[in-house]
Amino acid sequence: MTRGEILVADDDASVRTVVAQALSRAGYEVRTTGAAATLWRWVQSGEGDLVVTDVVMPDENAFELLPRIKKLRPELPIIVMSAQNTFMTAIRASERGAYDYLPKPFDLKELVGIVGRAMAEPRKHPEDNGHDEIEGMPLVGRSPAMQEIYRSLARLMQTDLTVMINGESGTGKELVARALHDYGKRKKGPFVAVNMAAIPRDLIESELFGHEKGAFTGANQRSAGRFEQAEGGTLFLDEIGDMPMEAQTRLLRVLQQGEYTTVGGRTPIKTNVRIIAATNKDLRILIQQGLFREDLYFRLNVVPLRLPPLRERVEDIPDLVHHFFKVAASEGLPQKYIEQAALDRMKKYRWPGNIRELENLIRRLAALHPQEVISDQLVQVELEHEIRQAEPERSATVAPSQELPDGQTLSTSVELHLAKLFRDYGDQLPPPGLYHRIIREIEIPLVSAALAATRGNQIKAAELLGLNRNTLRKKVNDLDIRLMRSPR
Repeated sequence: MTRGEILVADDDASVRTVVAQALSRAGYEVRTTGAAATLWRWVQSGEGDLVVTDVVMPDENAFELLPRIKKLRPELPIIVMSAQNTFMTAIRASERGAYDYLPKPFDLKELVGIVGRAMAEPRKHPEDNGHDEIEGMPLVGRSPAMQEIYRSLARLMQTDLTVMINGESGTGKELVARALHDYGKRKKGPFVAVNMAAIPRDLIESELFGHEKGAFTGANQRSAGRFEQAEGGTLFLDEIGDMPMEAQTRLLRVLQQGEYTTVGGRTPIKTNVRIIAATNKDLRILIQQGLFREDLYFRLNVVPLRLPPLRERVEDIPDLVHHFFKVAASEGLPQKYIEQAALDRMKKYRWPGNIRELENLIRRLAALHPQEVISDQLVQVELEHEIRQAEPERSATVAPSQELPDGQTLSTSVELHLAKLFRDYGDQLPPPGLYHRIIREIEIPLVSAALAATRGNQIKAAELLGLNRNTLRKKVNDLDIRLMRSPR
């Protein structure tokens, strides 16, 4: 007895063959066709328990056929395959009611697994909403890493699940957050972005939740917070790891109870926003250091999304380069083209600034160089300039053997401090909480050493320590660390 009938449509005979063989071995009855018209005729006749179809067919695009299928048989699961592996392909498949989307080439075992889940738990999808084709390309790239991002986003579009986006600076975290909003069910509502690292710590609660008149010195009138501004839409909390503990407690209450109070207010205010958070830090380490609430972490990390750095998706560089040249031309800069050798050189570069660094390079090439075709030599010069610009910052990095002003090294300074702590305990076991105590104990010599190595430059010291500048400034004040003034 077969497990059900699968209708497979693809204009490539080899794809039809391997898909049919894999599904047949899994116990399904399979019918294949290379034409959308034949697939539509089978669906009209009530045949098939599930459809697997390519997007581009010789007689009709599957995205034009899907709405008719869903209108006639809304319960019929449809799996879309496509070699056009873009973000918009995944979104269009989801919008038109597809059960899932598979970018070519794909793993046959994965296809069989998706078919099995769809047959066991068929989903009901809304009918096509009649929206026009979505123009633009908010995310660019066809690499396997980006395909996973596209598929995840497509599944999240019609949900209100809280999403945590993790990735290095410049990987496009806000772009992903905006895509979740702009193509989701809250797209008619506002999208409000807040960068925790850019707001003074003592103003974050007022910025997020608003304040009443007279709540503090200078509060001459009531002010709406970002939660109020984002009502009915999406609130994007960027650099969430820099949020102070007091604000974390307030945010946790919002996530738990769906309400908040303004600074100086007493009446709880109900809120209806979707939260998307982002960070370039490991929040689990911050939790161990006592700098981030563990319960808030689990409330925010409902759906984790990791954005790969550009060095992990170098195959996307040609698409990104052509995209950024096109954007530059649309803004009035000259249209440029690029040699293949120049693209190959870009693929070998580390891109510490990720996509943001690449975009800045392309804009610079479009604006400052008269050549219509960007050569490999020109790209080499620009990238070498990038490396030279970064060298002064790297020279401030304290290597384990780098000497501090008192003749000690950073590593020996920390080691001596730890040795003294353990020597003070003698033969007795240390009391509970040793880890967090030692972290606190070594903060003063560690921060002092970083400031000494950078001659009091807090920006470089913050980069060296991997901290936000505001976070470092607060630590300097809280720990009462004497600053070394930079020589003029």
